[in-house]
Amino acid sequence: MTNSDKPIYNAPGNAEKIELLKKKNEEALLGGGESRIATQHKKGKLTARERIDLLLDEGSFQEVDKFVRHRAKDFGLEREHYLGDGVVTGYGEINGRLVYVFSQDFTVFGGSLSETHAEKICKIMDMAMKNGAPVVGLNDSGGARIQEGVNSLGGYADIFYRNTRASGVIPQLSAIMGPCAGGAVYSPAITDFILMVENTSYMFVTGPNVVKTVTQESVTAEELGGASAHSTKSGVTHFSCKNEVECIQHIKNILSYIPQNCEETAPIYPYEFKAEESRKILDELIPENPNQPYDMRDVVAGIVDDDSFLEVHENFADNIVVGFARIAGRSIGIVGNQPQSMAGVLDIHASTKAARFVRFCDSFNVPLLVLVDVPGFLPGTDQEWNGIITNGAKLLYAFSEATVPRITVITRKAYGGAYDVMNSKHIGADMNFAWPTAEIAVMGAKGAAEIIFRKEIMEAKDPEAKLQEKVDEYTEKFANPYRAAHRGFIDEVIIPSETRIKLIKAFKMLENKVDKLPRKKHGNIPL
Repeated sequence: MTNSDKPIYNAPGNAEKIELLKKKNEEALLGGGESRIATQHKKGKLTARERIDLLLDEGSFQEVDKFVRHRAKDFGLEREHYLGDGVVTGYGEINGRLVYVFSQDFTVFGGSLSETHAEKICKIMDMAMKNGAPVVGLNDSGGARIQEGVNSLGGYADIFYRNTRASGVIPQLSAIMGPCAGGAVYSPAITDFILMVENTSYMFVTGPNVVKTVTQESVTAEELGGASAHSTKSGVTHFSCKNEVECIQHIKNILSYIPQNCEETAPIYPYEFKAEESRKILDELIPENPNQPYDMRDVVAGIVDDDSFLEVHENFADNIVVGFARIAGRSIGIVGNQPQSMAGVLDIHASTKAARFVRFCDSFNVPLLVLVDVPGFLPGTDQEWNGIITNGAKLLYAFSEATVPRITVITRKAYGGAYDVMNSKHIGADMNFAWPTAEIAVMGAKGAAEIIFRKEIMEAKDPEAKLQEKVDEYTEKFANPYRAAHRGFIDEVIIPSETRIKLIKAFKMLENKVDKLPRKKHGNIPL
């Protein structure tokens, strides 16, 4: 080898270039600097990079656009540059599965979104769409970078557009780990699941100062848009987490139940069948008094794999329970009326909560199990004037549109229109089971008897005795699962303890189900 053929990598000029690259990497890792990182920690918050390290498998993160800087020249910004421009973007793995991530850095301009900041986020969203993998956004931002004006607003719109295009194609998760205000809230709102951290994160379109000016209401940021407010009152957030570590663990848990994209199915976890899969506790779960409540979560626990239930929206609209679970290692979505709260009645919030979850599961090929104990829709002027008709129709629409395997188990009451809405055979359910305690009727026996036999009861010598006689008569004829079973609306009346076994076999039977909607651009759900 001649001297001219020898590698030149160790030449002095190249060594200096490599050293320069190392320094730039170190500079980028510092974000807004040590003092601002210390301030972030004092608030009980992790840095953007620390969050990514917790989220992704060790050593898997590959950063993209580490050296991007803003291009703005107004209001002194030309004199202040930080590598990365306030957001860390890239890809890595969670439990060995590809995921794309962006993590806003509050130490750089308060995490505010600039034109280049938005471009970085858009780039990894485009990559996620092309490669069919989830996007996780770790939000911690003061909002649009005011100095950039419409450029920052345009950046938000570019992200919103991609959120919408990606909806139903790849899973999108948003963790709110600091402020998220103004236009910034709409990107998380379009994504599939929102997680918030108690006491250190908030979301609102207009802040407390504007609220005070316009409505004269005095309210703190936490009261207006904190994790508690949005997990209990508005339903904006699906998970309220005690700290950032718990929040990140929730993200990992959610992803374990869902596929990478709409073309795939969720991972199947190893499961060893036991000699006895029946759950005897279910035989004694339903109270003899039909008006006595019980916890539908106990039914869920008696059906699914041990400790596999991940409840979604736990603190919002608690008259219905939704969440992910596994049956024999296979992922399913569960929707169940909750007799312990408002007798399990369907109202506006319960309907929209369940409809949103059903549509997510259908988008990503997660089979649905529906547990029914519903006395009907909640009556009252408040419900009617606020749109129970269209909101209840959202749930009806969601079930009717779903093409994933759908199985219903009626544990007790299934009255009136709510029977139809809760994944009845008539709206496309694949298998419908009922327990012997099921009551499938237009309404409760007492109300029905008072209407049907009103004249007879009024003319009786002892109206109360006559009413009870007619209630018993109606109960025997209609308040049971057998008339529905005679018509084929119920495929099988089963012993409660055998429910798990029946479901394992039914979901296995349905795993290759193919069902297509009529050709159309999209439906017009009653929003």
